[in-house]
Amino acid sequence: MGASAWRWVLRAARLSGGSGRAPTAPLHRPSRGPAACAAPFANSASSGSRDDALRDKRIRILSRGLPKQKPIEGVKQVVVVASGKGGVGKSTTAVNLALALAANDLTKEVGLLDADIYGPSIPKMMNLKGNPELTPKNLMRPLKNYGIACMSMGFLIEESAPIVWRGLMVMSAVEKLLRQVDWGQLDYLVIDMPPGTGDVQLSVSQNIPIAGAVIISTPQDVALLDARKGAEMFRKVHVPVLGLVQNMSVFQCPKCKHETHIFGADGVRDLAKTLGLDVLGDVPLHVNIRETSDTGQPVVISQPQSDALIRNWQDM
Repeated sequence: MGASAWRWVLRAARLSGGSGRAPTAPLHRPSRGPAACAAPFANSASSGSRDDALRDKRIRILSRGLPKQKPIEGVKQVVVVASGKGGVGKSTTAVNLALALAANDLTKEVGLLDADIYGPSIPKMMNLKGNPELTPKNLMRPLKNYGIACMSMGFLIEESAPIVWRGLMVMSAVEKLLRQVDWGQLDYLVIDMPPGTGDVQLSVSQNIPIAGAVIISTPQDVALLDARKGAEMFRKVHVPVLGLVQNMSVFQCPKCKHETHIFGADGVRDLAKTLGLDVLGDVPLHVNIRETSDTGQPVVISQPQSDALIRNWQDM
């Protein structure tokens, strides 16, 4: 999959939503007489207007509780790479997407944010170590390699140290990674999201404008179930889904060249048809992709013209 194989067009999106509850009205002792007899009819006649007024008031109250989307300073476009299930190659795709965006247009500045607090992978895949420096404004400076500015929780803790945090602490860490980093001027910021459809995904989607989401999945039925949930989640929070990537689509024996669909064939393509989405590409289960990721030399940089990879994207 050469650099040209990873081109995806970004689109803009908006967000809305909320929930709430109205107070209970006090009880009144019914009165007697003609006026009391006429009251039910008057109440019935005005119930429609009261309902409309209550509905409008409820919408105004709820709208005040929604988070206000605020762009990340200096960042023009944000694209998130997500998956419903872990272990499907999401981080590998995010890394190679960021590198390909930079390689396809040398005038563009690209950043990569690792939002997977519990299992950060970007430091190893991008061959980066060390702690970020602080600017005079107390903002963290991203670490940089291959021309990509990177930020990850992995830069702030020991490599073998587990993150044993509850949800509020994770949310605070995500907020700091979004807002307390000096990204400079970026044309694209690629965010490697954690797997699933939990707090981090909602927090990121609701707090910053996102141009689009890319969903990664293998063709396996178990992975497809969660990939569908991921796509539906982004739709619910009004983030456009740019398409799906079918990862580990086929394995080719390096000796006899026989191809085996270890995780099934075309499962992601079938899901894309069901959801009305595009398939952005097929990535094979290839030893070179794994080796280059583990050594911090992603395949887009180390083997940009690999025939074994490019052929899977020729029809895209």
